[in-house]
Amino acid sequence: MSQHQNESLQSVSNVFSNFVGKLEAEADLRDEIRNTVKEVDRLARELVAGLSAIHSQSHGHKRFAEIVAEANTRFRDVKKSFDLLAAKVPADQYYVFHEHWKFTMHKLVFAAALISFIEHGKLATLSEVAATIGVHADRKQGFHLDLEDYLFGLLSLGSELSRYCVNRVTAGDYKTPEKIFAFLSELGAGFRLLNLKNSDLRRRFDSLKYDEKKVEEVIYDLSVRGLLQKNNEQKQEPGTFRVVDEKTRLSTKDNSPEANSMQE
Repeated sequence: MSQHQNESLQSVSNVFSNFVGKLEAEADLRDEIRNTVKEVDRLARELVAGLSAIHSQSHGHKRFAEIVAEANTRFRDVKKSFDLLAAKVPADQYYVFHEHWKFTMHKLVFAAALISFIEHGKLATLSEVAATIGVHADRKQGFHLDLEDYLFGLLSLGSELSRYCVNRVTAGDYKTPEKIFAFLSELGAGFRLLNLKNSDLRRRFDSLKYDEKKVEEVIYDLSVRGLLQKNNEQKQEPGTFRVVDEKTRLSTKDNSPEANSMQE
């Protein structure tokens, strides 16, 4: 074998030796990031599980304050974990590792937005959610809340609020459904302004429209039953509400005493 061939093989060997070191370093970094994200995800799951207590029919303002306080305590732990995570992710490689934490971000955005609506009756902005989570709102500043992650988190509100709507009615609260419907209508209108095309966001948005329709049906049933409170109306007793479809509603109307008397 000639000297030239030996030098060529040695050169190739040196190149791949460098690759081995880089790949091992990247694999180690991924493992560190993955382990840190596991801790953040655990906190996110605990947050969502804790917030599910809002569906309890017996909770009052004091209990809700306790639920929010518990959530804020977990958010402080989330911030600490994100500080550790941000320190591990190279500044120019956020989207290289983004797949590891994007679903965790969706849960945290959902939790922060849910608290904002129930506590203040408004939509939490991207900046407000980012501050709650403990990351930047602007990608130029480093580890940040991605816009799509924020939007996915908001879309998760629909199913939770439609469930909350029915539970509040069962507990005798006939005002909250109207607030939920107004909020979901405005949220849906906002998403309609976006050019989502056939993306995953578009498919998730379709589920929001279904949730909005479900809440609208609750409002309609409350209206026809005379349970929507006016300013000076006396509060009705809880426990008389149930969601019915159009056939059941018409059947009930046809079998009512008034209808029977008219037929006679």
